[in-house]
Amino acid sequence: MPKEKKRLSASDELKVLRRIVDITTAEVDLDGVLSEVVKTVTEVTRADSVFIYLFDDQHKNLILSASKTPHTRELGRVSLRVGEGLTGWVAKNVKPLAIKAEAYTDPRFKAFDVLPEDKYESFLAVPIIFKGKAIGVINLQYRKPHEHVAAMVDFLSMVARQVGGVIDHARLFTATREKALQFDTLVKVSHSITSEKYLDEILSLIVVVTAEMLNSKICSIMLLDSKGAELSIKATQSLSEEYKRKPNLKVESSLMGEVVKTRKPLVVDNVQKEKRYFYRELAAKEGLTSMLAVPMIVKDKVVGVINVYTKQPHEFVTDEIGALQMVANQAAVAVENTQWMEEALKAKEALETRKVVERAKGVLMKMNNLTEDAAYRLIHKKSMDSCRSMKDIAESILLMADFQQGK
Repeated sequence: MPKEKKRLSASDELKVLRRIVDITTAEVDLDGVLSEVVKTVTEVTRADSVFIYLFDDQHKNLILSASKTPHTRELGRVSLRVGEGLTGWVAKNVKPLAIKAEAYTDPRFKAFDVLPEDKYESFLAVPIIFKGKAIGVINLQYRKPHEHVAAMVDFLSMVARQVGGVIDHARLFTATREKALQFDTLVKVSHSITSEKYLDEILSLIVVVTAEMLNSKICSIMLLDSKGAELSIKATQSLSEEYKRKPNLKVESSLMGEVVKTRKPLVVDNVQKEKRYFYRELAAKEGLTSMLAVPMIVKDKVVGVINVYTKQPHEFVTDEIGALQMVANQAAVAVENTQWMEEALKAKEALETRKVVERAKGVLMKMNNLTEDAAYRLIHKKSMDSCRSMKDIAESILLMADFQQGK
């Protein structure tokens, strides 16, 4: 059985506490803080496994947030309800739990197939406390039976209380940074809307910065046709030609159409398994899993949908949904402004064409002694026969008249 000091020496304890202080004063994000805490606890205890679970206020459960051993796929995915399993018991009762051997036989134990550490013999967990509440749990496991001496349990409990404030600070730092990134994204979107770029360029910029903001594999914008019956992809930062060539979606029979009709965000945990999702095979080929789609709304009118996909299963939180909805509504303004500009340009062009045609009619009426109606029909016939616009024909007539008059 591994031997353990009854307690750390005063100098060792001071060294650990100094490291905690160093972590506190360093402006690092949450992942960085958790990594340092795991490293510190590992060096103090020599445990074979160290896990940190943090309480998620939104979903009211404990999430595996850091690990000594590589668990890239499991971090953020393995979760426990408060009171569930040994870890949940510690969080609920806000006190340590030490089991010398055969921890997996304890009636409170809950196993996860994806965590081989669950087969380890010895278990120790202490609550991470901040302002009198458990905000998480530090888990230690040993492959072989291990005696957890009271002095070490007390010291780890004290460390866990100290890091509670550190973790809260890191969460605030990370949340602030994410908000700053979201704000920067919205600023970029707003600038693009007020620029003189064409709509395709604006939408292309929006999908790029949005994918970066939400760390998504693919972001795409789909716009409604003039009849409001179909959605077609207008912009995506995906490099896949097959994805870009996806056929239009019918509003009446598609998930994206549901977003249009309900005017509400839609979250799909795994599009590869969602029967209502038309392109499951393509999703599997492209490695798409979770999806968030929100309507693009301007002046109470839906003009399209923005969707984002993640590579790994992801639970979209309220802030992410809200951020994407803000981007979607900004993009909708860009679409409306562009359509308004196109209509204005068409009206201007129609007015200019009318003026030129009127002048050309006058020339034909004078030169060929034609009625106004006959002159118009002649210009129209020339336009149809030559596959040129009436404006072009009218300008040719005016040019010929100027030439004949020696202008």
